[in-house]
Amino acid sequence: VSIGGDVTNFLTFIAMGFSGAGQVIISQYLGSGQKDKISRFIGTMFNFLMGCAVSISIVCMVLRAPILNVMNTPPEAYSEALNYSTVCIAGLVFIYGYNIVSAVLRGMGDSIRPFIFIGIAAVGNVILDILFVLVMGLGSGGAALATVLSQAFSFISCTIYIFRNKERYDLTLSREELTGIEKPMLGSLVKLGLPMAIKFASVMTSKLFVNAFINSYGVAVSAFSGIAHKLSSMTNMMSNAFNTAGSTMVGQNIGAGRFERVGKVMKSIFSITVSIDIVLSALMILFPEQIYGLFTTDPEVISIGIKYVPIAILTFFSSAARSGMNALINGSGNYKVNFATAILDGIVNRIGLALLFGLVLEMHAYGFWLGDALAGFTPFFIGIVFYYSGRWKKRSV
Repeated sequence: VSIGGDVTNFLTFIAMGFSGAGQVIISQYLGSGQKDKISRFIGTMFNFLMGCAVSISIVCMVLRAPILNVMNTPPEAYSEALNYSTVCIAGLVFIYGYNIVSAVLRGMGDSIRPFIFIGIAAVGNVILDILFVLVMGLGSGGAALATVLSQAFSFISCTIYIFRNKERYDLTLSREELTGIEKPMLGSLVKLGLPMAIKFASVMTSKLFVNAFINSYGVAVSAFSGIAHKLSSMTNMMSNAFNTAGSTMVGQNIGAGRFERVGKVMKSIFSITVSIDIVLSALMILFPEQIYGLFTTDPEVISIGIKYVPIAILTFFSSAARSGMNALINGSGNYKVNFATAILDGIVNRIGLALLFGLVLEMHAYGFWLGDALAGFTPFFIGIVFYYSGRWKKRSV
């Protein structure tokens, strides 16, 4: 599941990048009073991203076995990783679809409904996991099926809600708008979405690169890598949540010319995320064995985790540090800064530091984890320069 999950996460980079860009464009349309363009833009974004989802699914279904080979998947885990990847690739269209509809609502300033629908889906995912894995014995394929069906529920439910409440958001959503692609709007989406997608892709590619080395150190290290990923995902989800909310608020305020509010948005994000990560770090220091015990009872895996605690804390705070800055960079719509962040964070620093600590300094798996954690601070330093330069005031979609 750990390795198959890495593959699936990588394949969502286009959905994450372009839906994030779409959210920013919608928020700037809303802030600048151009509501009449939003429905046409939704149709353009939907058709483009769904076409991408189908194309990626077909290509990756053919190449799924070679992808697992490139990742140095341990022989003991290969068949189950293949099962997990196959099901998730087949259901990729639902993951893309949910990203689209949630981007529409968040761009309009509504984060409550996406939360409700994904919350219901999460509960359903747990129930289906128990049914498919424990009761029916479907293994990792069953876990993947539970995830795909839950995502499908979120996508379909959210779509129905938008159509039934379109007047509430001042949307028309006519058939002509939803079935067409407007080239100028597609150009804006690609111009902003491509750097954001590259940023996600480069970070995910570097993580796959790092994990390929980590997997070569054996099953115990590979197993702990999955646990470490879950811990970092927990803080990343919070970071991304405030980044997403902040991007919408930054975009709307830039569109409305209310620049003085942008700094307040960033300050609020930092206050919340840093406070959360201080608590998580304290728990990690005081109760590491109990935390790892939630995922495994293997003493070898837990012993690896004890040495990982300082790196985990670095990972927590890198998530907090980049959340506010990513909100500024994404919400401003500045594709050049996004592209620079993508290259430095995802490729140069993440891979470079991982190789430095892991191979050159011979810290092995811990070196790769340390390099990955330190690279997470890259958007923070880029964001500081960008904020004080004032260029974010001049860039809007």
